Amino acid sequence: MSDAALPYAPPFRPQLAAVGVFGSMLVAVGVFLSGFVMSEPAPYELFMAGLIGLWAIVGLRISRGVAPLLVLLVTFNVGGMLSLTVMDDLAGGPMYVAVSLFLALSSVFFAAIIEARHSRLELIFRAWVAGALITSILGILGYFHAFPGAEAFTLYDRAKGAFQDPNVFGPYLVAPSLYLMYGLLSGRILGAPLKIAGVLILALGVFLSFSRAAWALYLFSVVALVFIMLLKERTGAFRLKILILSISAAGLMVVALLVALQFDKVADLFSNRTQLVQDYDGGHLGRFDRHRIGFLMSMEKPLGIGPMVFSKIFPEDEHNIWLKSLTSYGWLGFLCYVSLIAWTLSAGFKYLLRNRPWQPYLMIALITIVGHSVIGFVIDTDHWRHFYLLLGILWGCFALERRHNLRSVKGAVS
Repeated sequence: MSDAALPYAPPFRPQLAAVGVFGSMLVAVGVFLSGFVMSEPAPYELFMAGLIGLWAIVGLRISRGVAPLLVLLVTFNVGGMLSLTVMDDLAGGPMYVAVSLFLALSSVFFAAIIEARHSRLELIFRAWVAGALITSILGILGYFHAFPGAEAFTLYDRAKGAFQDPNVFGPYLVAPSLYLMYGLLSGRILGAPLKIAGVLILALGVFLSFSRAAWALYLFSVVALVFIMLLKERTGAFRLKILILSISAAGLMVVALLVALQFDKVADLFSNRTQLVQDYDGGHLGRFDRHRIGFLMSMEKPLGIGPMVFSKIFPEDEHNIWLKSLTSYGWLGFLCYVSLIAWTLSAGFKYLLRNRPWQPYLMIALITIVGHSVIGFVIDTDHWRHFYLLLGILWGCFALERRHNLRSVKGAVS
């Protein structure tokens, strides 16, 4: 065979490989910092803004697979900019929209770098687990006042870790919990003790956040993970292993819960938080009444009312992401948000059970996004950094799937 007939192999360039590895490590640092948001701008914003800017200069490629995410999120934020025009007092409105735009770009960034190298998915989740474990431990120690000044990691006698709000702290821990559980259920027994310890730490952090939305999200996500793994794996031995380990893990969690409930403060707050409807949910101008009035008001406000204006009209914020998209981003933003979630879930379920290297990460991110979309009816997920990270992970996997399919078609044709 002549040299001309040989396929072209690009030369190995160690400098580019080193840059790629260094860039991946910086991404891991950024994901790790997402677990520490006690003030704004947080270290995460500052670090990621610099990293995204640097990557854009070096060469950040937005493919056709990622482009729809970019278009929908940018258009969503255009709705936010238009809502500023109806505000009498801009106050913090422009900064709110600026943060929204930054988070949107961070989501596109994660999708693009995952498409470029799918091995970054494992690095991202490991960094997320590290950040989640540390912030969860801080929340647990803070709740039990384990050291002087530990109350800085609590709010209203609820663990919040290195976050501003327990209602964000709890949901942040769910995806890394699923990652550890997946490793526990599918990995070797030798690594089980460390994974079990990690799962228990994160589960206790979720519990002590006393966030009903976080509890519901955690329970749904764990059940969904086990169900999908049972659905995907065909061998009886593997299914039996999953069932045994799942039952064992559930038993350990029940024991840990019973131990925690021996503390009077924990038991009292647990009893109060398990009530389905709190005082601030029902009644005149309660959460659900505000939702009803807010949706009716939004039907007459095509441009919305502007960011953070709702809480000036009513006693509290929207506490509903769907209503939030209407009030702060107008009809344009609402349509973009609904389209984004519908597209994301549709594509996610389409690719869910395909045998790919990125399938476990797609599965974990999809389960968590589904859960976030549901709890979004009673909580505002608009500026949750990990939510945009999950979107980026999913769309990066979608882009990988698209590229894989294109290569398969080309291979079949040739």
